Amino acid sequence: MKRRTFITLLGGAAAWPLAARAQQGERVRRIGVLMASAADDLENQARMAAFLQGLAQLGWTEGRNVRIDTRWATTNADDLRRHAVELAALAPDVLVAATGTATVAPLLQATRTVPIVFVQVTDPVGAGLVESLARPGGNATGFALFEYSTSGKWLELLKQIAPGVTRVAVLRDQASQTGLGQFAAIQSAAPPLGIELRPVGVRDAGEIERRITALAQTSNGGLIATTGAYVLVHRELILALAARHRLPAVYPYRSLVTDGGLISYAPDTIDPYRRAAGYVDRILKGEKPADLPVQAPVKYELVINLKTAKALGLDVPATVLARADEVIE
Repeated sequence: MKRRTFITLLGGAAAWPLAARAQQGERVRRIGVLMASAADDLENQARMAAFLQGLAQLGWTEGRNVRIDTRWATTNADDLRRHAVELAALAPDVLVAATGTATVAPLLQATRTVPIVFVQVTDPVGAGLVESLARPGGNATGFALFEYSTSGKWLELLKQIAPGVTRVAVLRDQASQTGLGQFAAIQSAAPPLGIELRPVGVRDAGEIERRITALAQTSNGGLIATTGAYVLVHRELILALAARHRLPAVYPYRSLVTDGGLISYAPDTIDPYRRAAGYVDRILKGEKPADLPVQAPVKYELVINLKTAKALGLDVPATVLARADEVIE
């Protein structure tokens, strides 16, 4: 998100409570929000601002008719569990798992009765969070981050932007159903493109470095990073290795491209937070998560870093540039 847009959203969100405090007598509802992020992370601050904006547009204003308790945790599992228990103990009307499976899983462990709205979960069914997308069945529902079928698009884009690539390392979390599902979709797209895939586990930084370095010893290599917290934890290492070994790479998050990565193809990560406010509104008005279907992304964004392409000696096709939602020069 551009800094100007973020400031506008956050500034507007901060102003709403001030305008509403004069109105008295309404029942105050309580919302708990769990973020697997540091409080000073601009990207997640922007997402939170979009959520607050969505609530305000639906008539929910902090300080007037709603109280929002937010816990900013790291990706450390113990911290997330502790904050989840704290939020559940506040007996909120609804909980928001704002950063994927890392937040919704501990909230579900903490309560099976308080409604939960999740955002940015790649495979809610595979992760055991809901019974089905159409009928979640339990106390959680929300917004999926990816559909597996789109993972094959990463390989197609890599081939279009770097036609000489014949071997591709695919970073994936082997302990995650999401990583397995996305790899399967990439596998199905590989044969027609004449590409050999090499799955790379992401248990630690040492394994990532060894496997990417090994790939770089052969010619015509490329890299795809599937979704997961590991990408953000090891982002500096992954970006540095791709640059050092001159590997064209596709990433699942825009932020890696703004930090110097080549290309990303991913859903808009701000809009689901506004849409999540709509689900919170419906739950506060009496609907149940079990009856609210899990929603898929409605828009994917293609972001290209031309400076990185130039450094890699790549000439991005005009057809690809024409489809880009953002070009970084």
